[in-house]
Amino acid sequence: MRVAEWLLDSPRLGENPNVKHFAGRLLKQPAREGVVAAQSRLGQLMCRECGNARDRRIGQDLLRQAARAGDVRAQRELGLVED
Repeated sequence: MRVAEWLLDSPRLGENPNVKHFAGRLLKQPAREGVVAAQSRLGQLMCRECGNARDRRIGQDLLRQAARAGDVRAQRELGLVED
């Protein structure tokens, strides 16, 4: 989880599609286990980076789960919180 966040937050590495794919794979298991931060980050990644509708739908579901758990980043991504 920490490695995935570090990779995604790294200015240079975070833009590389291969790095994003690897980070997504690292986030997958924690997200399945209900780790809210992993659900939020993976949901954002899937909604922004995936080209097919199925993956975007899964990303939105992950964001909804994280938003229901109180994750502000997920709520913001879904437009549930005003800035």
